[in-house]
Amino acid sequence: MPPTARSEIETQSLATPRDRPWLLAFLIAPDAVISLGLASGALTFLLRNEGVTPDRAASISALIMLPHSIYFLWGPVTDFWMRRRTWIMVAAVAAAVAVLAAFHQHSLATPWAVALLFLGACFGVIVAAACGGIMGAFTSETNKRRASSAYQIGSLTIGAVAIFLLVSFADRFPLGVLGCIVAAMVILPALSAFAAPPQSMVREHGLEGTLARIGREFKSTFLRWEAIPYTLLIAAPCASGAMIGLLPQLARDYGVSGAQVAWINGLGGALLTSAGALSALLVPVRVRSSIAYLLVGLANAATLALLSMGPQRPAIYFVSTALFLFTVGAGYALFTAVCLEFLGSSGKSGSSRYAIINSLGNVPVAYMSWLDGRGYALWGPRGMPGIDALASAVVILILLGHFVFSNRRRNRLR
Repeated sequence: MPPTARSEIETQSLATPRDRPWLLAFLIAPDAVISLGLASGALTFLLRNEGVTPDRAASISALIMLPHSIYFLWGPVTDFWMRRRTWIMVAAVAAAVAVLAAFHQHSLATPWAVALLFLGACFGVIVAAACGGIMGAFTSETNKRRASSAYQIGSLTIGAVAIFLLVSFADRFPLGVLGCIVAAMVILPALSAFAAPPQSMVREHGLEGTLARIGREFKSTFLRWEAIPYTLLIAAPCASGAMIGLLPQLARDYGVSGAQVAWINGLGGALLTSAGALSALLVPVRVRSSIAYLLVGLANAATLALLSMGPQRPAIYFVSTALFLFTVGAGYALFTAVCLEFLGSSGKSGSSRYAIINSLGNVPVAYMSWLDGRGYALWGPRGMPGIDALASAVVILILLGHFVFSNRRRNRLR
């Protein structure tokens, strides 16, 4: 059956209660705690408390985040030997042990501690790969959308809670106790895998049969004309969220105090992005994920345009940042839906293909962070959000034209 025909059948299928898509909010928690809560959240704060210089702290944080960009190298392991929900529990336990051992070093900046944190992050992204394979196995487009939103809501919320707990308790407890907190937050949500639907393993006759099936699945996903625009879409600067870590730097230029930044870019920001991810459920299933994602990306670019062109006052900063974070949350949820739309059926190699697609989706965060920095260097505080908005809008409009046209053509051929 052609991939397009299979996709149409899956889109029209009804939601299946046994899929339990809401569980993805908990299944992704081990990765969220390590990547969002620790590596890109509380780690630099904890290192500064130990007297580590900001540049070295930033380098360590970047190293711990690296597995998210390269986990396609080992994420495919979750397609073999055990069920994906079992891999989630095994990887969570291994990640918790590695992180706990790192926190029991005399400093998080020691080579052993950094190596153990990196190892924990490598185990953590195995969870993300397994989650991708689980979502790809859903036959209902409705449940895929629900799972995409739950996946991002859980990731953003649990990551924010991890940051809050680690920063709040940093001055009260030693590193060993903080490590126990992190380990508990990694392992306990992973136990929800016991309630995940028991997806059977896809078995073939011998190694040759397995490799042949994997080859067919990779070909149906990547070796087709439609894969080109999907690849461009995944790598596009659409609601990349690169400005999330840069907005606090603009606060002073807009007359915003440190306490106000801590609220809107901290706990308030987590609530806004989670609310945005939840709002993605309001998008009708009949609207293709790719088109909905691009429209949300356009709205996200508009919020940065407002920040760039509006008066440099606190009110503009608050309104623009709030809208930006909300649309980023919606964009993240729809991005996961786009990954699943690109992936097609999970089959035998769903985790492998999802890991490749999702890893590519991390590229825009890196190059847009660099581009936004150049915008500030060339044109000041207005240039940073302005260049992000302009680059995103141009690329989005081009891709939107393609997907709208291809969608109409597909409907005519139906």
